[in-house]
Amino acid sequence: MSMSAGWYLRRLSRMGPREIGGRVGDAVRRRRWRSARPDCPSVTGARFTAVLPAGTIAAVPADAAKRLIAEADRLMAGHAEYFGVDRDDLADPDWWYDPKTGRRAPSGYAFDVPYRNEDAVGDIKQIWEPSRHQYLTQLAAAYAITGDERYAERVAEHLRSWWTANAPLRGVHWTSGIELGIRLLSWVWIRRLLDGWPGAAGLFEGNPVARNQIWHHQRWLAAFPSRGSSANNHAIAEAAGQFAAACAFGWFPSSARWRADALRSLDRHLRGNTFGSGLNRELATEYHGLVLELGLAAVAEADAAGVPVPASIRLVLLRMTDALAAIVDSRLRPPRQGDADDGHGLVVDGAGTDRWASLLATGDAVFGRLAWWPAVTGTDVRTPLLAAFIKPTEPSVTRPPSRPAHFADAGLTILRGPGEIWCRCDGGPHGFLSIAAHAHADALSVEVRHDGVDVLADPGTYCYHGQPEWRQYFRSTLGHNTLQLDGGDQSVSGGPFLWTRHARSRVLAAHTSGEGVARWCAEHDGYQGSVHRRRVELTAAAEELRVVDEVRGPRRDVHLAFHLGPAIAADLVDNRAQLTWTRDGEDRSAVLDLPGQLSWRAHRGETGPPLGWYSAGFGRKEPTTTLVGTGFADGAQGFTTVLRFRG
Repeated sequence: MSMSAGWYLRRLSRMGPREIGGRVGDAVRRRRWRSARPDCPSVTGARFTAVLPAGTIAAVPADAAKRLIAEADRLMAGHAEYFGVDRDDLADPDWWYDPKTGRRAPSGYAFDVPYRNEDAVGDIKQIWEPSRHQYLTQLAAAYAITGDERYAERVAEHLRSWWTANAPLRGVHWTSGIELGIRLLSWVWIRRLLDGWPGAAGLFEGNPVARNQIWHHQRWLAAFPSRGSSANNHAIAEAAGQFAAACAFGWFPSSARWRADALRSLDRHLRGNTFGSGLNRELATEYHGLVLELGLAAVAEADAAGVPVPASIRLVLLRMTDALAAIVDSRLRPPRQGDADDGHGLVVDGAGTDRWASLLATGDAVFGRLAWWPAVTGTDVRTPLLAAFIKPTEPSVTRPPSRPAHFADAGLTILRGPGEIWCRCDGGPHGFLSIAAHAHADALSVEVRHDGVDVLADPGTYCYHGQPEWRQYFRSTLGHNTLQLDGGDQSVSGGPFLWTRHARSRVLAAHTSGEGVARWCAEHDGYQGSVHRRRVELTAAAEELRVVDEVRGPRRDVHLAFHLGPAIAADLVDNRAQLTWTRDGEDRSAVLDLPGQLSWRAHRGETGPPLGWYSAGFGRKEPTTTLVGTGFADGAQGFTTVLRFRG
């Protein structure tokens, strides 16, 4: 997907003068760097001192270690899965090859590579992901646990291969700051986890090639920070990676400056990217997890190096952790909201480890769990590693005395009922910053689960680049459990990560604490000339969820969509759908009574255009049932939908 002249004009319109000036400076610097590539300054006596405290590895739970070693053995055999594509070439990877399209990224000066153009480069996510080197942190962790030098030798082999194939400023791996930042964080942990291996020092501090790579990564990040309308999770990954490297690999004349600048940037962007309630401002839950992981890893590095951290950083991470504990369902699954690309900050665990349980376990170790937090029964490798460094601190603020259900600043409300009914209501901002890069056109959508099973589901994300029709569908209004007017989206897209007009939502009522009936009401102005208002009521005794939609304005075409989760079978007759599914071997059911004023049809796995799909993770999609009602709204009456659970 290459960007047109029109896209550049639309993108420019979302920038302020300061950002434009900064980007002009970046362009000049890129041009100058084409012919001016300084060498890494000479270093003598470099040492790595940020080693794991004694007893850390012994604290790793046995079952978590077993999962990790099983994962490491798959990696040693060359097997991995990235975004729905199974790979068997990881024993000796081609760092520029995309197995999904069969294409290989072109070489040359990094800033000349058209990485958004899949026809020229391949699927950039498939190429970038292995080069985050998070699979190497897994292998290094397996070495630390077992002492088996095969894992360490494979790590060393792959790092040397990557450093040889990806000279500074050459090729696709030098085009995006988030990739450089996460890669630096991986290298810090690889060096730490390999510390007992005799070849560790020769691989890193004693290796001029490694030092050159580390220096050039940090020089790049210092020169090209994410700016203005792009200063979202990318800015945090850049700052966290640079800070971690400047602490652990502080061997260079610029290390102290890089460390101080990165810490200031991390502090500023963590606060800027986070609501006061603790929810991430992108309103994309997976990025909440990514930012929290990056922040915790950065604080661990600071405490390991004895670098004072502003209290505001720990406070943001505390609030993010409490907010995560508040919004998860009975199975510790958070909302499926906004974009999700399976991005992680630090990976040292094997398959089957619950990401959200791991974050809550770390939060418990670092901040202490509150009485209302959900119980975490799973184990992980990462928590004892981070907790070995992060100094527990007594919060200087009052934490929520009971489980929050309404986050006013984020416009997110959770209604809970008996039988593990969980309902997310969306009345928040369209997204973060002027481009709202990771937002979906999902104002007033609902997401309903029963005992952790998606009943009315958020379909997910599926893809970013290369498949514009699918990108458009998964972030469209019709692709969510909300109401569409005249066949258009509530917010106007100007590109795959650009919204040029944002629907404005406001929550009118949120009553979540009373017994019997929980209520929520909100409206948005995304349809010019009309206002969509939605009321949701959850009646505990009846296990009933009632959704009432009103359109205030002139007569308009209506499409009202309800997306069922992949486990749900549906039998639609007229305007009633019988829903059935199985949970833990037990049959469950519900009835969905749909508005009779609309004509209802079930769609499943359609491709022209896409409709009836669910994406469990980036690059993966499967058919599911979507119920769509069509008709007209003229302001005369509301559209009432009732979901009744039968246990």
